[in-house]
Amino acid sequence: MSRYYSSYPEYTPVAVRQKKAKKHAAALKRKGKTLEPVMAATPRGKIALSFWGQAWCRHLESYSDYSNRLPRGRSYLRNGSVLHLAVDTGRIDAMVMGSRCYMQTIRIDPLPAKRWKAIKKRCQGKVGSLVELLLGKLSDEVMALVTDRKEGLFPDPDSIHLDCNCPDWAELCKHLAAILYGLGAKLDSAPELLFKLRGVDHEELIATDPYALVAPSASGRRTLDASALSEVFDIELEEVELAPVRRTHKTAVKKVPRKGPKKVPRKRSRFASRKSRDIADPEASFLADFYPSAALVKLLRLELGLTRRDLADRLGVSPQTVANWEKRSGRLNLQPRTHRALAELYGDAQA
Repeated sequence: MSRYYSSYPEYTPVAVRQKKAKKHAAALKRKGKTLEPVMAATPRGKIALSFWGQAWCRHLESYSDYSNRLPRGRSYLRNGSVLHLAVDTGRIDAMVMGSRCYMQTIRIDPLPAKRWKAIKKRCQGKVGSLVELLLGKLSDEVMALVTDRKEGLFPDPDSIHLDCNCPDWAELCKHLAAILYGLGAKLDSAPELLFKLRGVDHEELIATDPYALVAPSASGRRTLDASALSEVFDIELEEVELAPVRRTHKTAVKKVPRKGPKKVPRKRSRFASRKSRDIADPEASFLADFYPSAALVKLLRLELGLTRRDLADRLGVSPQTVANWEKRSGRLNLQPRTHRALAELYGDAQA
């Protein structure tokens, strides 16, 4: 018996494990390795907070073989032992720090084409937008369908193939349990990864324009649903109205009643030249009506399929500047050159 148990490493305290995890992560970063660490949504409470994250965890716990072994991985996820968790089509690659750093690979069979076709057919016309789908704001009927234990999007144990290089003889060790829970936590910020993992395109479930959150207002202009954007982008938004692209009209002048013989000057954009007081400048008029916000910058970047670096190159700024813009709320105060470049990019996207 003693010889059997001596092959297992001694228990490593959490504080020691955390220290080793930080040291190992720093060493990997120095070698150019990009890590994607994951932690539970709350230190002692829920693993995930979103619809998709919680549905994933409930699905795993519904299988008795998993429910008995999964709790061992919760503490590993909560104390920061999951150094890396990357999701690809049909595959999860991860690293978990135990007595040493262990490597995990979880392969998941692709969603059967017949089942995916049935899901799409039953969801037809019931998923209004990309935002609605990723937030899990679906009807009870659609929610029951996509989370169905046998006919939904989630894999069953027979479709999940586990591998860890730790000495634990169990098929589902605590390191793999931490990774399975870790995926649920990761779905909070990237719910589209579930569809990628199952090898299907989530946009095929959408009945209308993926950007259906842009809807016409009473004035005829297209306005953004600020509440939906706030939840997706995790930022506070003011109500923002997207001005239509107008390049041929003069800047609107607010009429002010005269109090005396003094003439009221016309409103002038700070981006217009002096000459534009007397001569209509369509471009200056367009810029005066274009008020970019943090939400608009992020939505524009996603709509064009650009990374932050790509957008920064087009605007002549640094990627960090773009990141700082997207973290703010309300209107952005930009330099005239940057304001002009962003307006042109917006105009091209709306063309």
